[in-house]
Amino acid sequence: MDRRSFIKKASVGAGAAGATALAAPAIAQEAPTINWRLTSSFPQSLDTIFGAAETMAEHLAAATDGKFNVDVYAAGEIVGGLEAKNAAADGTVEMAHTASYYYWGQDATFQLGTATPFVMNSRMQNAWFYQGGGTEMLNEFYHTQNVHGLPCGNTGAQMGGWFAKEINTVEDLAGLKMRIGGFAGNILAKLGVSPQQIAGGEIYSALERGTIDATEWVGPYDDQKLGFNQVAQYYYYPGWWEGGAALHTMINLDKWNELPAHYQAALTDACAYANTSMLASYDVLNPTALKQLVADGAILRPFSQDILTACHEAANEVYAEVNAANPTFKAIYDSQVAYARDAYLWAQLSEYTFDTYMMIQQRNSNIG
Repeated sequence: MDRRSFIKKASVGAGAAGATALAAPAIAQEAPTINWRLTSSFPQSLDTIFGAAETMAEHLAAATDGKFNVDVYAAGEIVGGLEAKNAAADGTVEMAHTASYYYWGQDATFQLGTATPFVMNSRMQNAWFYQGGGTEMLNEFYHTQNVHGLPCGNTGAQMGGWFAKEINTVEDLAGLKMRIGGFAGNILAKLGVSPQQIAGGEIYSALERGTIDATEWVGPYDDQKLGFNQVAQYYYYPGWWEGGAALHTMINLDKWNELPAHYQAALTDACAYANTSMLASYDVLNPTALKQLVADGAILRPFSQDILTACHEAANEVYAEVNAANPTFKAIYDSQVAYARDAYLWAQLSEYTFDTYMMIQQRNSNIG
């Protein structure tokens, strides 16, 4: 072999080996192995809601070649369901999957991350989150609470709940004991409803015993799982307090800031996938569950326009009170309302007109 050629090749080989030796630690540093715990606010039995966190974790692991792993724990396995955000904030766990409005008692602004009564549906929520600056606005607030929030699931518009008797007039609401919490409970209290805070696992027995007269939960698929139709006959709609109910992954802020940028991006994308996947699951499962509930004797009833109007006016009273006391709430609420005004202007020309026509065709068995 030519001596010069040998030296040249040897030098190249040594250089490559050296580069590999130098690069390995840098690569490992850029793609560290991370194992986090996530506490959910939901039991495993609610596979659609609890499953959104599992979907997120699966996609995150796949996107990072198994380097970034999240173990998902059901409500009660580490902390109670309503303590999930707090556990992420104080570092008990790195992440939580929860509904922001569960913590509205700490600050009313938490309500706006999940559902704003009489404002947006789920499609509008996602538009506001992703393209209307909503996630950024919410995170300005969430960061003051030591968490970073990412949308991670939506139920879509919920049902108005199960009632032991018909609710025909606004006066029928007076004295009604209803399992409904938080902000919506404050609104209904203005109309004489007595809001009851009852954990999900205790609702059935409370209805059966007559401790409460009505309850709201989510919609046909989950409500059927919990058996509410067996102890209350009238199933009302719509759930005006949750025209779209968004869930969030809430991450300890220090842990979020420590993540490499591409891990932050992978986690954001995994949450976004779970967000759309959960809504799609409900859109597939709810129609079948609704038909079965009706076949089993559930009586569907719409809230009357008078009741909806009275509730809307009561909601505006509550908004005025909270806006006057909480400037952070007001800033985010004003942003949502401004977007919703334009969104409904467009929707009534596009989606509403098309959907209304197709709903008539459905009633006439004329689809397909």
